[in-house]
Amino acid sequence: MQEINSPQIVLTDPAQNITTILERKVEDSSNPVLYRVQKSPGNWQDVRATEFKAQVVKLAKGLMAAGIEPGDAVGIMSRTRFEWTLVDFAIWYAGAISVPVYETSSAAQAGWALSHSGAKAVIVEKDSNAETIEKARNLENADVDLSALEFMWVMDRGDLQILEQDAVDITDEQVEARRASRTLDDIATIVYTSGTTGRPKGCPISHGNFVRLSANTKLTIPEIANETNSTIIFLPLAHVLARLIQVLALDAGVVVGHSPNIKNLASDLDSFKPTMLLVVPRVFEKIFEGAVKKAEKGGKLNSTLFNRSIDVAIAWSKAKIAGNVPLKLEMQYRFYQKLVYSKLHNAMGGAVKFAVSGGGRLAPLLGHFYHAVGIQVVEGYGLTETTAPLAVGRIRDFAIGDVGTLIPGNSVRLAEDGELEVKGVGVILGYYNNPEEDQVAFTEDGWLRTGDFVRIDENNHLTIIGRKKEIIVTAGGKNVVPAPAEEHIRTSPLVSQAMLVGDEKPFISALITLDPEVLPDELEHLGLPRTLTPKEASTNPTVREAIQKFIDEANAFVSKAESIREFRITDKDFTEEEGHLTPSMKVRRPQVLQDFSSYIEDMYNRTRESMNERSEKFQAYRAERNEKYQAFKAESAEKLHEFGEKVQKYSPKNAKAIDDAETPIEETLDVDGETWVAVTDEDAAAAGLLGESKQVEQVVTGLPASEPLDEDSADFTEQPSAQPDASEAPADITVVEPVGSEKPSRAEHEVIVGQTSPATASMSLVPEGEDYASQRTEGQGDWVQVESTPADSKDANSKK
Repeated sequence: MQEINSPQIVLTDPAQNITTILERKVEDSSNPVLYRVQKSPGNWQDVRATEFKAQVVKLAKGLMAAGIEPGDAVGIMSRTRFEWTLVDFAIWYAGAISVPVYETSSAAQAGWALSHSGAKAVIVEKDSNAETIEKARNLENADVDLSALEFMWVMDRGDLQILEQDAVDITDEQVEARRASRTLDDIATIVYTSGTTGRPKGCPISHGNFVRLSANTKLTIPEIANETNSTIIFLPLAHVLARLIQVLALDAGVVVGHSPNIKNLASDLDSFKPTMLLVVPRVFEKIFEGAVKKAEKGGKLNSTLFNRSIDVAIAWSKAKIAGNVPLKLEMQYRFYQKLVYSKLHNAMGGAVKFAVSGGGRLAPLLGHFYHAVGIQVVEGYGLTETTAPLAVGRIRDFAIGDVGTLIPGNSVRLAEDGELEVKGVGVILGYYNNPEEDQVAFTEDGWLRTGDFVRIDENNHLTIIGRKKEIIVTAGGKNVVPAPAEEHIRTSPLVSQAMLVGDEKPFISALITLDPEVLPDELEHLGLPRTLTPKEASTNPTVREAIQKFIDEANAFVSKAESIREFRITDKDFTEEEGHLTPSMKVRRPQVLQDFSSYIEDMYNRTRESMNERSEKFQAYRAERNEKYQAFKAESAEKLHEFGEKVQKYSPKNAKAIDDAETPIEETLDVDGETWVAVTDEDAAAAGLLGESKQVEQVVTGLPASEPLDEDSADFTEQPSAQPDASEAPADITVVEPVGSEKPSRAEHEVIVGQTSPATASMSLVPEGEDYASQRTEGQGDWVQVESTPADSKDANSKK
């Protein structure tokens, strides 16, 4: 069992907690800027360490005065904004536990998190969030019990200010006592997994998980985690990765801003000008798609230049990483840097040097493209259960396509089936009040099963292959990892989401959703009316052709059995509101499979109908060809008998063998327009012509003896069951060669017309492109996979 251990390089005092990091900043004589708050569009105001602590203590007093005790759970339901961070630290200073709830959560989702954690209070951003909580109270759901929820405060109503005003009796010393009472072993937050399957599980993340992981990560990526950098957080703070980055930024001195509305992200980036970004892959995909769309709107020349710039970017990035950029490529890069890359870089604020991508795989194409733009994107890997990053790429050892090496303080090993198992400073000890899940998720010796298949190279770099629960197993037993193909298809500006399906099916297919935001522009680019609805566009041949191009490109990187044979474009996008996406934009596959089952059934039913129809056509065609074959066989046998005697006495005029025998011409015979001469049996035997099967074949077929069999002659020498030849078969029929057979030349396969080679096996018809292993016996819905090859190929057509 392969195992890697990376020891901690920073040891932490067990008596500390997350708030100790803030205390150190306050003690810094420079009183560093910790945050920038946007007071109005484009107007960012600095918040220094002492000011931030004062606000935190003030709110903590309010919570304590209201009755929040050490160890109480307090929910937070809000968009990503400065107040989210303020509330989080105030809860910790009060000795309590924060329970993040996604602002987009339904009543059932919010109710579950607050109920399961036993939350005593919840702080929400606005009235609509408060309404969601009230709905949760009234749910007729045995799993949701909010009887412990005593308080709900709404930020936008000014409830936090009222809390602060009511805290006159709480002293600074009382707050300090609460703050200092928490140790590294105490729970800091209970984060509920976004749950692509099943009920979300509560992950109790300790102060130690945050503090130790932050300290060791800081030394792992020093180019990013230092006081010269700044970042703007726009991912939900309910997500553990954003929470960890927030603690890491405070620890490393990175100045943080918040962007609550993704629609304003471009303007926020422009005014804030961050030097590093925290993203999920979908964000970079959307930015890239936006650039493609803008280029297309600029006309054919702009579009052509942009497409060329992508090729140059990828080539330059690969050469740069390898340490050898040819002069010509460098000149091309500089040309496009001025024309394309710099403009895109400026659109992201103009100062971004680094980005950390997590929450999913980033397509290598995008990694290389953004590298050329001027942004080194390092990918990280982790789970909610590992407090996010377990491994991360390094700037000093920059690579694209993997998630780097372990952060110190972590250990990994590969189970027999390739699943990654982990231990480490960020790994939780078990789920919150859920021993049943503990039994499933943890091994007997305490390792966490990640559910991910991972490859580890000789340099200990980790490459994520895919989620174990997302692996598709076809009816033929082929294991297919969907992520790479899905990632590539999503690079189409038309596409919002792509999800492969095919469990226990004969082949892989895909569900595709269109991006409603860019659809009108993309339709116009394709020469279609902008007014087409998503439903109309989903069946439009031009739209399907445009998406098929990306599917073909994705198929080029996988085997035939893994390739996408069918796809359907849905008439609506996957949404978080309908349960198709997690807040971090991951697809909830079970929900999609349920809600879009009609599309999936249609794909496979239509294919099965087509298979049956083609089978019927073939049976009729084979019967017709067999009748012709039997007639020709009888005619050929008669000719054989007639010419078999004559060929012993005749050879071609001027044939060298006969000349050498000095045989006089006794008589001539016209054979299919060719003059043959008569010889004696003795001379024919001396010349080696007596009984020559090659000559028999030449007489009957008119073919030179050295030529390979063609499709027509194959009817009579290779196909034992009167199998029709492919050249005359209907266009939608594929004639299959015997498994393991090769097409022999006539020199290798000397048989009289009508004789069957003993090596020939029985053959079957298959729908073109089916999974070979999926099915076996014709007539029982069983089919095999073959590759089509030219008629004169000597290679085996069958492929198992």
